Amino acid sequence: MTTAEVTRGPGGPVPDPPPQQPPVQGVPPLPGVQQLQSPPPYPQSSGLTGPAAAPTGTAGPAGTAAPAGLGAPAGTADPAGLTGGAAGAESLVGPASSLPGQPAGFSPELARRDIPILHRLVNGHPLVWLDNGATTQKPRQVIEALAGFYGSANSNIHRGAHTMAREATEAFEEGRAAVARFLGAASPDDIVFVRGTTEAINLVAQSWGRANLGPGDDILVPVLEHHSNIVPWQLVAKETRARVVPVPLRPDGRIDLDAYADLLSMRTQLVALSHASNVLGTVPPVREMTALAHRYGAKVLVDGAQAVAHFPVDVQDLDADFYVFSGHKLFAPTGIGALYAKPEVLRGMAPWQGGGNMIESVDFTRTTYAPVPHLLEAGTGHISGVVGLLAALNWLTSFDRDAVTAYETALMAHAQQALSTVPGLELLGSAPDRIGVLTFTLAGHDPAGVAEWLDRDGIAVRAGHHCAQPALAHYGLTSAARASLALYNTPEEVDKLVASLQQLQQAG
Repeated sequence: MTTAEVTRGPGGPVPDPPPQQPPVQGVPPLPGVQQLQSPPPYPQSSGLTGPAAAPTGTAGPAGTAAPAGLGAPAGTADPAGLTGGAAGAESLVGPASSLPGQPAGFSPELARRDIPILHRLVNGHPLVWLDNGATTQKPRQVIEALAGFYGSANSNIHRGAHTMAREATEAFEEGRAAVARFLGAASPDDIVFVRGTTEAINLVAQSWGRANLGPGDDILVPVLEHHSNIVPWQLVAKETRARVVPVPLRPDGRIDLDAYADLLSMRTQLVALSHASNVLGTVPPVREMTALAHRYGAKVLVDGAQAVAHFPVDVQDLDADFYVFSGHKLFAPTGIGALYAKPEVLRGMAPWQGGGNMIESVDFTRTTYAPVPHLLEAGTGHISGVVGLLAALNWLTSFDRDAVTAYETALMAHAQQALSTVPGLELLGSAPDRIGVLTFTLAGHDPAGVAEWLDRDGIAVRAGHHCAQPALAHYGLTSAARASLALYNTPEEVDKLVASLQQLQQAG
């Protein structure tokens, strides 16, 4: 059996892969992983949290000073910093991927050069990563920040008197300040570090929910929500004898705002809704829904897991009581995320977990607690995760966020039009305000089979219920395929997706 017979793509045998290229600079490939090509050379960084150097013509985040001792060594050039923006971006402006009406100020090549994994082969084909709704790929600034921390600055935080403990603490707290700036929070003290969106929602449910929910109280949850924003409320509702009340959807995937208004009452204690749906892409009118909930004295929790990578967020403008997100959906490492809460709400929350870091003093007669946010951060936190999150935030905000949003909107429009040419393909949801999430069914094909076919061409999409079974049930489905876009995706990648799907339909 030949190599071509072993690696067969939708269009026929795939030719033998090209010779393996040298690994991406500073990032050794896993055994057996083929590299497509190295990205354009970039300067090596050596600092841990050096200030970000934004691409030419764009403004980087303000106030990102390096903690003492953690910048680049004297005499070492560090033009991007391990937590900086895209370096040398100006050299990539030119024959970049373009779309009709694409705004000036951003091209996906500005981001792609920083993402090592996008330069590998999968099944003999260039990787097309369209599974961004599940997790995003990481820029080399994040990868280097993690390596830099463990290679030169690893220490526990807060209680150490030595130099490296102080440096690690400063890096950790700078990460908290960066999250506050990113979300538009008034203070870093409004930010609690967690493992991700799921843990943040469970923290609110168990700390705030136990204290504020009771028999007959309502928790309104739209049908489009991720299971992580449904199940924690079911658990605490069972414990407190409150009710989880679903808010229905309209046929196009928008929340039925008339039904929402009718369901609100003085019994409503909480509204839990996503800022962008992971399965339909719908972006609800969060600010308006929050204002209406507040008229009834209800608190509002916003799940921003799918939103923060796609458009700017201002929690004070939204007037959200809680806002949560996961780092790994935001080009940062897994296992790190953040909870924002209004200071007056946060101060009223009881400890959820006990242990080190969240106490002031302990004896067997009385324990006193640290102030928030440390009160809600028991034990050793994911220190390197925060360092990586800081790097990811600095990388993302080094681009013009409005230009990125406009580019993704144009790419989404191109994808919708291109997918409409595939016979038997039906997209779920048609809300006018949405992010680049394309969930679909293909007549005659199981979603898992569609994903397997695409994988032969190096195209990664997700298939299944997407942890949003009620939303799929709204369309009479239990499973669907999903392609989800990010700022580094290109029109050419969308066209490869469409061509492969067309070949699948032709194959029968």
